[in-house]
Amino acid sequence: MTASHSLTADALTLAYGDRVIVDDLQLQVPPGKITAIVGANGCGKSTLLRALARLISPNAGQVVLDGKALHARPSKEIARTLGLLPQSPIAPEGIAVADLVGRGRHPHQKLLARWSARDYEVVAQSLAVTGTDDLAERPVDELSGGQRQRVWIAMALAQETDILLLDEPTTFLDVAHQVEVLDLLTDLNRDRGTTIVMVLHDMNLAARYADHLFALRTGRIVASGAPNEVMTSELIREVFDLDALVVPDPVSGSPIVLPRGRHHVSPGGARMATVTTTTGSEFADGR
Repeated sequence: MTASHSLTADALTLAYGDRVIVDDLQLQVPPGKITAIVGANGCGKSTLLRALARLISPNAGQVVLDGKALHARPSKEIARTLGLLPQSPIAPEGIAVADLVGRGRHPHQKLLARWSARDYEVVAQSLAVTGTDDLAERPVDELSGGQRQRVWIAMALAQETDILLLDEPTTFLDVAHQVEVLDLLTDLNRDRGTTIVMVLHDMNLAARYADHLFALRTGRIVASGAPNEVMTSELIREVFDLDALVVPDPVSGSPIVLPRGRHHVSPGGARMATVTTTTGSEFADGR
Protein backbone atom coordinates (compact mmCIF):
# COMPACT_ATOMS: atom_id res chain seq x y z
CA MET A 1 0.00 0.00 0.00
CA THR A 2 1.17 3.48 -0.78
CA ALA A 3 -0.25 6.82 0.23
CA SER A 4 -0.81 7.68 -3.44
CA HIS A 5 -4.39 6.38 -3.56
CA SER A 6 -7.13 8.91 -2.92
CA LEU A 7 -10.77 8.20 -2.09
CA THR A 8 -13.18 11.10 -1.86
CA ALA A 9 -16.88 11.89 -1.93
CA ASP A 10 -17.92 15.03 -3.76
CA ALA A 11 -21.36 16.57 -3.10
CA LEU A 12 -22.62 13.03 -2.46
CA THR A 13 -26.34 12.47 -2.01
CA LEU A 14 -27.72 8.98 -1.36
CA ALA A 15 -31.37 8.01 -1.05
CA TYR A 16 -33.70 5.05 -0.89
CA GLY A 17 -36.68 6.12 -2.95
CA ASP A 18 -37.76 9.53 -1.70
CA ARG A 19 -35.93 9.13 1.60
CA VAL A 20 -32.59 10.97 1.57
CA ILE A 21 -30.00 9.22 3.77
CA VAL A 22 -26.82 11.15 2.94
CA ASP A 23 -27.16 14.75 1.80
CA ASP A 24 -24.57 16.77 -0.17
CA LEU A 25 -21.65 15.20 1.68
CA GLN A 26 -17.98 16.09 1.16
CA LEU A 27 -15.38 13.62 2.40
CA GLN A 28 -11.70 12.85 1.86
CA VAL A 29 -10.34 9.62 3.32
CA PRO A 30 -6.86 10.13 4.83
CA PRO A 31 -4.55 7.79 2.88
CA GLY A 32 -2.51 5.25 4.82
CA LYS A 33 -4.53 5.87 8.00
CA ILE A 34 -7.28 4.16 10.01
CA THR A 35 -10.54 6.08 9.76
CA ALA A 36 -13.70 5.37 11.74
CA ILE A 37 -17.17 6.55 10.74
CA VAL A 38 -19.32 7.03 13.84
CA GLY A 39 -22.84 8.18 14.57
CA ALA A 40 -26.23 7.14 15.90
CA ASN A 41 -28.29 4.35 14.34
CA GLY A 42 -29.85 5.41 11.05
CA CYS A 43 -27.52 8.37 10.47
CA GLY A 44 -26.20 6.95 7.18
CA LYS A 45 -22.90 5.32 8.20
CA SER A 46 -23.37 1.99 6.44
CA THR A 47 -25.06 3.63 3.46
CA LEU A 48 -22.05 5.91 3.05
CA LEU A 49 -19.63 2.97 3.28
CA ARG A 50 -21.61 1.04 0.66
CA ALA A 51 -21.42 4.05 -1.66
CA LEU A 52 -17.65 4.27 -1.15
CA ALA A 53 -17.52 0.61 -2.24
CA ARG A 54 -19.73 1.28 -5.31
CA LEU A 55 -22.56 -0.90 -4.03
CA ILE A 56 -24.95 2.08 -4.13
CA SER A 57 -25.28 4.55 -6.97
CA PRO A 58 -25.38 8.22 -5.92
CA ASN A 59 -28.52 10.25 -6.50
CA ALA A 60 -26.22 13.23 -6.91
CA GLY A 61 -22.50 13.86 -6.67
CA GLN A 62 -19.91 11.13 -6.98
CA VAL A 63 -17.30 8.98 -5.27
CA VAL A 64 -13.85 9.51 -6.77
CA LEU A 65 -10.97 7.02 -6.64
CA ASP A 66 -7.59 8.34 -7.72
CA GLY A 67 -9.16 11.26 -9.56
CA LYS A 68 -11.70 9.22 -11.52
CA ALA A 69 -15.38 8.62 -10.75
CA LEU A 70 -15.81 5.21 -9.15
CA HIS A 71 -18.76 4.26 -11.36
CA ALA A 72 -16.72 5.03 -14.48
CA ARG A 73 -14.10 2.39 -13.69
CA PRO A 74 -14.28 -1.35 -14.47
CA SER A 75 -15.37 -3.51 -11.53
CA LYS A 76 -12.33 -5.77 -11.63
CA GLU A 77 -10.00 -2.78 -11.68
CA ILE A 78 -11.69 -1.35 -8.59
CA ALA A 79 -11.56 -4.72 -6.84
CA ARG A 80 -7.77 -4.72 -7.15
CA THR A 81 -7.57 -1.42 -5.26
CA LEU A 82 -10.57 -1.35 -2.94
CA GLY A 83 -11.95 -4.18 -0.82
CA LEU A 84 -15.12 -4.37 1.27
CA LEU A 85 -15.97 -6.51 4.27
CA PRO A 86 -19.74 -6.08 4.76
CA GLN A 87 -21.55 -6.46 8.05
CA SER A 88 -22.36 -10.11 8.85
CA PRO A 89 -21.10 -11.67 5.57
CA ILE A 90 -22.46 -15.11 4.71
CA ALA A 91 -20.20 -17.92 3.53
CA PRO A 92 -21.43 -20.71 1.23
CA GLU A 93 -22.54 -23.67 3.30
CA GLY A 94 -19.76 -26.15 4.01
CA ILE A 95 -16.98 -24.11 2.38
CA ALA A 96 -13.53 -24.59 3.89
CA VAL A 97 -11.54 -21.67 5.25
CA ALA A 98 -8.79 -21.88 2.61
CA ASP A 99 -11.37 -22.00 -0.19
CA LEU A 100 -13.15 -18.92 1.13
CA VAL A 101 -9.91 -17.00 1.51
CA GLY A 102 -8.95 -18.07 -2.01
CA ARG A 103 -12.00 -16.26 -3.38
CA GLY A 104 -10.16 -13.05 -2.62
CA ARG A 105 -7.87 -13.81 -5.56
CA HIS A 106 -10.64 -13.52 -8.18
CA PRO A 107 -9.89 -9.89 -9.16
CA HIS A 108 -6.35 -10.90 -10.06
CA GLN A 109 -7.24 -13.97 -12.13
CA LYS A 110 -8.19 -14.26 -15.78
CA LEU A 111 -11.32 -16.14 -16.81
CA LEU A 112 -10.84 -19.92 -16.51
CA ALA A 113 -7.14 -19.46 -15.71
CA ARG A 114 -5.44 -21.88 -13.34
CA TRP A 115 -4.10 -20.71 -10.01
CA SER A 116 -0.62 -19.23 -10.17
CA ALA A 117 2.19 -19.64 -7.67
CA ARG A 118 1.44 -16.06 -6.60
CA ASP A 119 -2.18 -16.98 -5.80
CA TYR A 120 -1.10 -19.80 -3.50
CA GLU A 121 1.54 -17.62 -1.88
CA VAL A 122 -0.87 -14.76 -1.12
CA VAL A 123 -3.53 -17.06 0.34
CA ALA A 124 -0.93 -18.72 2.58
CA GLN A 125 0.34 -15.32 3.71
CA SER A 126 -3.19 -14.06 4.40
CA LEU A 127 -3.96 -17.11 6.52
CA ALA A 128 -0.70 -16.71 8.43
CA VAL A 129 -1.08 -12.97 9.09
CA THR A 130 -4.58 -13.44 10.49
CA GLY A 131 -3.61 -16.49 12.55
CA THR A 132 -6.04 -18.72 10.68
CA ASP A 133 -3.59 -21.04 8.91
CA ASP A 134 -4.34 -23.82 11.40
CA LEU A 135 -8.03 -23.50 10.43
CA ALA A 136 -7.44 -23.81 6.68
CA GLU A 137 -9.22 -27.15 6.22
CA ARG A 138 -12.09 -26.51 8.61
CA PRO A 139 -15.59 -25.53 7.43
CA VAL A 140 -16.23 -21.85 8.04
CA ASP A 141 -19.63 -22.53 9.61
CA GLU A 142 -17.97 -24.53 12.41
CA LEU A 143 -15.85 -21.60 13.61
CA SER A 144 -16.45 -19.18 16.46
CA GLY A 145 -17.47 -15.60 15.74
CA GLY A 146 -13.96 -14.27 16.28
CA GLN A 147 -12.42 -16.96 14.09
CA ARG A 148 -14.92 -16.32 11.29
CA GLN A 149 -14.22 -12.61 11.36
CA ARG A 150 -10.48 -13.23 11.07
CA VAL A 151 -11.15 -15.56 8.13
CA TRP A 152 -13.18 -12.87 6.35
CA ILE A 153 -10.36 -10.40 6.94
CA ALA A 154 -7.95 -12.98 5.51
CA MET A 155 -10.10 -13.15 2.38
CA ALA A 156 -10.00 -9.36 2.13
CA LEU A 157 -6.21 -9.48 2.49
CA ALA A 158 -5.94 -12.09 -0.25
CA GLN A 159 -7.62 -9.57 -2.52
CA GLU A 160 -4.46 -7.45 -2.06
CA THR A 161 -6.21 -4.10 -2.01
CA ASP A 162 -4.62 -0.90 -0.80
CA ILE A 163 -7.91 0.35 0.66
CA LEU A 164 -10.07 -1.80 2.94
CA LEU A 165 -13.63 -0.83 3.93
CA LEU A 166 -15.26 -2.64 6.85
CA ASP A 167 -18.85 -2.31 8.06
CA GLU A 168 -19.05 -3.01 11.79
CA PRO A 169 -16.15 -5.53 11.89
CA THR A 170 -16.75 -6.11 15.63
CA THR A 171 -20.50 -6.78 15.46
CA PHE A 172 -21.68 -9.72 17.60
CA LEU A 173 -18.17 -10.28 19.01
CA ASP A 174 -17.35 -10.35 22.70
CA VAL A 175 -14.90 -7.79 24.09
CA ALA A 176 -11.84 -10.04 23.72
CA HIS A 177 -12.59 -10.74 20.06
CA GLN A 178 -13.38 -7.09 19.36
CA VAL A 179 -9.92 -6.12 20.57
CA GLU A 180 -8.39 -9.04 18.68
CA VAL A 181 -9.93 -7.94 15.37
CA LEU A 182 -9.08 -4.26 15.84
CA ASP A 183 -5.51 -5.11 16.84
CA LEU A 184 -5.23 -7.15 13.65
CA LEU A 185 -6.48 -4.26 11.53
CA THR A 186 -3.97 -1.97 13.25
CA ASP A 187 -1.20 -4.43 12.41
CA LEU A 188 -2.27 -4.40 8.77
CA ASN A 189 -2.24 -0.63 8.68
CA ARG A 190 1.15 -0.31 10.34
CA ASP A 191 2.89 -3.20 8.59
CA ARG A 192 1.41 -2.83 5.11
CA GLY A 193 0.22 0.76 5.05
CA THR A 194 -3.33 -0.33 4.19
CA THR A 195 -5.84 2.51 4.28
CA ILE A 196 -8.67 1.29 6.52
CA VAL A 197 -12.13 2.83 6.75
CA MET A 198 -14.55 1.21 9.17
CA VAL A 199 -17.99 1.88 10.57
CA LEU A 200 -18.02 1.44 14.35
CA HIS A 201 -20.78 1.82 16.92
CA ASP A 202 -18.48 1.84 19.93
CA MET A 203 -17.16 5.39 20.33
CA ASN A 204 -14.45 4.33 22.77
CA LEU A 205 -13.02 1.69 20.45
CA ALA A 206 -13.23 4.16 17.56
CA ALA A 207 -11.30 6.77 19.54
CA ARG A 208 -8.66 4.24 20.61
CA TYR A 209 -8.00 2.61 17.24
CA ALA A 210 -8.70 5.30 14.65
CA ASP A 211 -6.32 8.01 13.48
CA HIS A 212 -9.24 9.97 12.07
CA LEU A 213 -12.96 10.21 12.81
CA PHE A 214 -15.92 11.22 10.68
CA ALA A 215 -18.95 11.89 12.91
CA LEU A 216 -22.30 11.75 11.10
CA ARG A 217 -25.70 13.06 12.07
CA THR A 218 -28.69 12.67 9.74
CA GLY A 219 -26.51 12.11 6.71
CA ARG A 220 -24.13 15.00 7.23
CA ILE A 221 -20.61 15.15 8.64
CA VAL A 222 -20.70 17.31 11.77
CA ALA A 223 -17.08 16.73 12.85
CA SER A 224 -13.91 15.44 11.23
CA GLY A 225 -10.40 15.05 12.61
CA ALA A 226 -8.20 13.23 15.10
CA PRO A 227 -10.09 11.71 18.07
CA ASN A 228 -8.30 13.98 20.56
CA GLU A 229 -9.43 16.99 18.56
CA VAL A 230 -13.07 16.20 17.84
CA MET A 231 -14.23 13.88 20.63
CA THR A 232 -15.92 16.24 23.07
CA SER A 233 -18.94 16.25 25.33
CA GLU A 234 -20.56 18.70 22.92
CA LEU A 235 -20.00 16.35 19.98
CA ILE A 236 -21.47 13.37 21.86
CA ARG A 237 -24.51 15.45 22.71
CA GLU A 238 -24.93 16.64 19.11
CA VAL A 239 -24.39 13.25 17.45
CA PHE A 240 -25.97 10.89 19.96
CA ASP A 241 -28.26 13.17 22.01
CA LEU A 242 -26.35 11.85 25.01
CA ASP A 243 -25.10 13.68 28.09
CA ALA A 244 -21.61 12.31 28.70
CA LEU A 245 -18.25 13.13 30.20
CA VAL A 246 -15.20 12.77 27.97
CA VAL A 247 -11.94 12.01 29.75
CA PRO A 248 -8.58 10.44 28.83
CA ASP A 249 -8.53 6.65 28.51
CA PRO A 250 -6.11 5.45 31.25
CA VAL A 251 -4.85 2.71 28.90
CA SER A 252 -4.28 4.58 25.63
CA GLY A 253 -4.63 8.25 26.48
CA SER A 254 -7.30 8.60 23.80
CA PRO A 255 -10.69 10.12 24.71
CA ILE A 256 -13.14 7.85 26.47
CA VAL A 257 -16.87 8.54 26.70
CA LEU A 258 -18.60 8.10 30.07
CA PRO A 259 -22.39 8.40 29.71
CA ARG A 260 -23.97 10.16 32.68
CA GLY A 261 -27.43 8.63 32.56
CA ARG A 262 -29.98 9.42 35.28
CA HIS A 263 -29.14 6.86 37.94
CA HIS A 264 -25.37 6.44 38.25
CA VAL A 265 -23.80 9.85 38.85
CA SER A 266 -21.82 9.73 42.10
CA PRO A 267 -20.73 12.81 44.11
CA GLY A 268 -17.15 12.08 43.05
CA GLY A 269 -18.08 11.90 39.41
CA ALA A 270 -17.63 15.62 38.92
CA ARG A 271 -13.98 15.29 39.90
CA MET A 272 -13.42 13.13 36.82
CA ALA A 273 -13.59 16.30 34.75
CA THR A 274 -10.21 17.32 36.07
CA VAL A 275 -8.47 14.10 35.08
CA THR A 276 -5.32 14.96 33.14
CA THR A 277 -3.10 12.73 31.07
CA THR A 278 0.64 12.58 31.63
CA THR A 279 1.05 14.91 28.65
CA GLY A 280 -1.18 17.52 30.28
CA SER A 281 -4.07 17.21 27.82
CA GLU A 282 -7.39 17.91 29.44
CA PHE A 283 -10.82 16.78 28.36
CA ALA A 284 -12.77 18.55 31.08
CA ASP A 285 -16.14 19.63 29.74
CA GLY A 286 -15.14 18.36 26.31
CA ARG A 287 -11.81 20.18 25.97
